[in-house]
Amino acid sequence: QVQLVESGGGLVQAGGSLRLSCAASGRSFSSYAMGWFRQAPGKEREFVAYISASGVRTYAAFLKGRFTISRDNAKNTVYLQMNSLKPEDTAIYYCARGAYYRSTYSSAEQYDSWGQGTQVTVSS
Repeated sequence: QVQLVESGGGLVQAGGSLRLSCAASGRSFSSYAMGWFRQAPGKEREFVAYISASGVRTYAAFLKGRFTISRDNAKNTVYLQMNSLKPEDTAIYYCARGAYYRSTYSSAEQYDSWGQGTQVTVSS
């Protein structure tokens, strides 16, 4: 069992930036793909980005280059740098650990552990 704890959410004005962090417990962090999802009230959880164990990054098309995912294996931490934030980015952001040996990690069914989420609110 792994524990994932997100932090870094908050209230920011449109056009601003936030950096989310996700700290993972346990060993073998570097062996797993890690992803970020988000969910707004009344909406389905949607894919944001993931980074593979080898460092390959994949993003949802709606981001248009505004977000960057990264990882620091020495700290068992994955990050989401969020720039040029828009009100439609308002959501709870969740960190997740990818299941072993999947070819892609762009949907929730490809993950086996989830954090509790951190709230991001972008004002106009």
